[in-house]
Amino acid sequence: MRTIRRLYFYLVASISLEVVLWGVIGLLRSILSFALVGVADTLAQALALVLVGVPIFLFHWLWTKRVATHDEEEQTASLRAIFFYAVLLGTLVPVVQNLLALVDRAILNLAGISTAQAILGASQTWLDNLIAIVINLVAASYFWHSLNQAWKSLPGRDNFTDVRRLYRFLWVLYSLLMVVFGAQQTIRFVFHLPVPENVLGAVGREVFANGLALLLVGTPLWLYTWRTCQEALIDLQERESNLRLGVLYLLSLGGVITVLSAGGSLLGLILRWSFGEPLRDYEFLNQAGGPISLGLPLAVVWLYFSTWLKDQIQLDKNEPRRAGKRRFYHYFLSILGLGAAFIGVALLLSLVIDLATSSALWGQALRSRLAGSLATLIVGLPLWLLAWRPMQVEILDEGERGDHARRSILRKAYLYLALFAGVIGGMISAVWLAHTLLNALLDRALSTDFTPSLLNATQLLILFALLLGYHLRCLQRDNLKAAQTIASRHREFPVVVLFEEDDEDTKAMITAMQTHASDLPLIVQPVQKNIEKEAGSAKAVLLPAALALDPPTALRKWLKAYDGWKIVVAHGTPGWVLNGLTPAQAASCVRRLSEGEELQPSQPSATWETIKTVAVIWLGIQIFLVLLSIGISLLAG
Repeated sequence: MRTIRRLYFYLVASISLEVVLWGVIGLLRSILSFALVGVADTLAQALALVLVGVPIFLFHWLWTKRVATHDEEEQTASLRAIFFYAVLLGTLVPVVQNLLALVDRAILNLAGISTAQAILGASQTWLDNLIAIVINLVAASYFWHSLNQAWKSLPGRDNFTDVRRLYRFLWVLYSLLMVVFGAQQTIRFVFHLPVPENVLGAVGREVFANGLALLLVGTPLWLYTWRTCQEALIDLQERESNLRLGVLYLLSLGGVITVLSAGGSLLGLILRWSFGEPLRDYEFLNQAGGPISLGLPLAVVWLYFSTWLKDQIQLDKNEPRRAGKRRFYHYFLSILGLGAAFIGVALLLSLVIDLATSSALWGQALRSRLAGSLATLIVGLPLWLLAWRPMQVEILDEGERGDHARRSILRKAYLYLALFAGVIGGMISAVWLAHTLLNALLDRALSTDFTPSLLNATQLLILFALLLGYHLRCLQRDNLKAAQTIASRHREFPVVVLFEEDDEDTKAMITAMQTHASDLPLIVQPVQKNIEKEAGSAKAVLLPAALALDPPTALRKWLKAYDGWKIVVAHGTPGWVLNGLTPAQAASCVRRLSEGEELQPSQPSATWETIKTVAVIWLGIQIFLVLLSIGISLLAG
């Protein structure tokens, strides 16, 4: 209930603040524009925004400040942190955008190019941009001061720290996008220069100006924000942040995907030209400019952030987790490489079939198909081999490393995704093949496309069968080896069940062990008798909560000396409220321990729970608005 109330007040405060800010901006622009046409309407609209927005904002904002002053939970609430940092984004991003518009138009004016070619604010004036910058900076300064004051009085900082980390990385991504796009525009300009039909440098000068403006504004911003994130690494919580790891994955994998796509496009162009496509030098250079201008900046992004990603993975002291993070990178690239290689082979075989079964002449269409299929295959196959082979080598290890690799959820996901593609693709190909044959049989007249359709369906069916067969063999080999390893570990992991005589709950524990961990040696030990020597060599001990809370003296001494796993099973214990493991959960826990898995309690982050709540509510609002618009359109019709 308090979360919903909090969400309401902060959401209304943020929306009304934006209404007030842009109302004030519109008001000042109208007063200082000295225009005569349309001033009354614009002025009335701006005044309406301010007059309506100010009281609503003040009421909700002052209420949140008053509640936060007297309520410790309110002070540390995730929504309060989200509000502060969202307001900073909502005010500082317009500052950057208006600054970019000013710089861009200034460069265009210096180059003698119409400001209508500006990437932002083509119809605005320098006064419009300055007003927006000043007003947003004033608001940002106020909330920045309020946020700093809040940090000083926070009794707990975890929620604010999580949101601040997200805020910083959003700035990193935003500024980096400006830098990449600016570099792409400036590089793209170079490939316009050799066009002989136009004056040297005349075509595309606005592209260079826009790109230069993006670089001038985006580069210092990225350097500052990225440096801030790097300096925060002195904090252990920042070094172990999953958000940081996710951003590095995003930038590294996004970079490699874009580079490979651009490389494939460039390779396809080169192949078309080598196959005889009539391209003059400047035409070839202009067409090559697109993939090159995009690929070069993203190649730098890939190389730079992949280095940081490797360093980030190395910070993890747990070897299985560290290996798992590396696997994610390799299996993601394996999926991309396998998909591209499969498509390349299928397209190439389809082209061969069409050439063999038709009278088509060599020309532009066939040249483009051949170049495209070869480029896709040349890019995809090496990528798959380079990413897949280390994963295959890893599972051959007979030790702990190989066992973790074979049972990795990432490997299972990759293999089952390949099996899914093989089965579904094979099913569609088989339906196509059967339809072609049955249609020809029922019509008793072969159409002109019968043979190509038959051969294309057959080649796709064979390819999907090979995909399915290879990965099914990999999965079976993994399962066989993993089963042998697990069986060996189970035999070497005896478990003791401690109980008091006449305790009916013991039957539930024994039944759960026999159901969920039947391969583990089980020792049932009543605590009224002397504990057998075999129990001391057990790897884990299960005992009911009542016994763990108030053990007999002998059992207390034995548990103190016992160095194995002690697992408490939650039963109804008078006078105690327990949130522990059920017998079935305890048995599953023991089984996981015997297989060498790590047990980590699940502790959901309050920040992310709040963000998910906000996302669900926002999605609900969007769905409601869509349905409402559909209903209105139906009524109007």
